[in-house]
Amino acid sequence: MVLTPSTMLPLGTALPAFTLEQIWGGQGPVGSGDSGEPWSTNTLTAQPVLVLFLCAHCPFVKHIEPELSRLERDYGSQIQIVAISSNSTLTHPQDGPEGLREQAQRNGWRFPYLFDASQAVAKAFHAACTPDLYLFDGAHHLAYRGQLDDSRPGNAEPLDGRTLRAALDALLAGQPISAEQQPSIGCNIKWHPEGA
Repeated sequence: MVLTPSTMLPLGTALPAFTLEQIWGGQGPVGSGDSGEPWSTNTLTAQPVLVLFLCAHCPFVKHIEPELSRLERDYGSQIQIVAISSNSTLTHPQDGPEGLREQAQRNGWRFPYLFDASQAVAKAFHAACTPDLYLFDGAHHLAYRGQLDDSRPGNAEPLDGRTLRAALDALLAGQPISAEQQPSIGCNIKWHPEGA
């Protein structure tokens, strides 16, 4: 497994506009909204937005799943959370809609989980790895990008989301977020094979 860091999109970047197939989550009970209907950034309100590039197979994503569930519980009423999977199903079929639905259901996630079949949204974000995290302020400008915390599969650091939580707490309190931000590390996004 090759470790890939975030590309660290410049702070202040506007949230890219996109519409993708929603395969899980949204309003109502867990599992509602998973009908393949489109989901668009046009539906976002003036709350901060946390965009998560995830997938079903990556051990780095699997490692942080419990903390993502806690983050949704602790911050879900104050921010909007949306997850996106951009991995090629040609090379990683387990990252297709069925695998993503199973992952979301197993973790009790309610946030929208979107499927980026063309990989255009990942490219618009300059996303490089899973997990890759982007926190946008209420005006939808990038305020934080990088790691969840120092925990990685196999190290002894606690999985507590402290780095992202500090950024969220500062943003919600109207305080500045330090520009000294550590990249996320994980599996590279699985791009479509050449010519596919």
